Amino acid sequence: MAAEGSTKAVVTALVANLGIAVSKFVAAGITGSASMLAEGVHSVADSTNQALLLVGGKRARRAPTALHPFGYARERYVYSFIVAIILFTLGGLYALYEGYHKISDPHELSSPLIAVAVLLIAIALEGFALRTAVKEANKVRGKRSWVSFVRHARAPELPVILLEDAGALLGLLFALSGVGLSVLTGNALFDGIGTLCIGVLLVVIAVVLAVETKSLLIGEAALPEEVTAIHTELVSTPGVDRVIHLRTLHLGPEELLVAAKIAISTSDRGADVAATIDDAEARIRRALPTATAIYLEPDIDRQPARTSAT
Repeated sequence: MAAEGSTKAVVTALVANLGIAVSKFVAAGITGSASMLAEGVHSVADSTNQALLLVGGKRARRAPTALHPFGYARERYVYSFIVAIILFTLGGLYALYEGYHKISDPHELSSPLIAVAVLLIAIALEGFALRTAVKEANKVRGKRSWVSFVRHARAPELPVILLEDAGALLGLLFALSGVGLSVLTGNALFDGIGTLCIGVLLVVIAVVLAVETKSLLIGEAALPEEVTAIHTELVSTPGVDRVIHLRTLHLGPEELLVAAKIAISTSDRGADVAATIDDAEARIRRALPTATAIYLEPDIDRQPARTSAT
């Protein structure tokens, strides 16, 4: 469900941005607006990013191999990190360059109403794309705030699309303000200022994406509530005295590795221990279907008073 929702949001954003990019470049060519040109490059960067997310999702579904026994699910993280780099370089740095150039040598805008019309249409299309992303994110966000969702989501596509679409809408408002103030005041300097604001915005979004995706690439544990659920299932399994230690690691957005050492009684026979482990694994998978790899090590309970869930 989460993967399907992510794909829907990515495809919606891609279709919207391709159409928006063409209209922005046409408007920039007619009006000479730097903010329109920066927004055109911004849309190209977003379209490229969304295409990369789709490629990453497809490559992540490849079957495991001897070299990669846990599969390729982390490729989704790799492509999301590339998205952050592209957004920073192609989108943010280019907009900063154009803004500086426009402020240094401002030129009067031609046919500014065309730019305004294109920006209003783009705002409507980006709003629709953002609405789709929000709708899909709400299906998996639960009670978490939007900031918490972006920071702690293990599937990278929805947070990336949410930030890109929100940034695109804010960037369009910067461009609209720059063009509007240039027309009202007759001073094209405002167009350059609007372009600089777009550049700063994109750089900030790119840095946030890079930091969060880097953490996923390094390897993050399950969410705290998921760790608690796993621990609860283990200690409720007949034959398990306690959990000595518990470790989790995301092999991919929907693939979780669970490794735990469980304490058993000294009187348990081999067949009893095997049955206990099978029961515990089944309980974990029912509670958390994303737990695709589970390794449980039985041990003698030498410290019955101590409990742990980390």
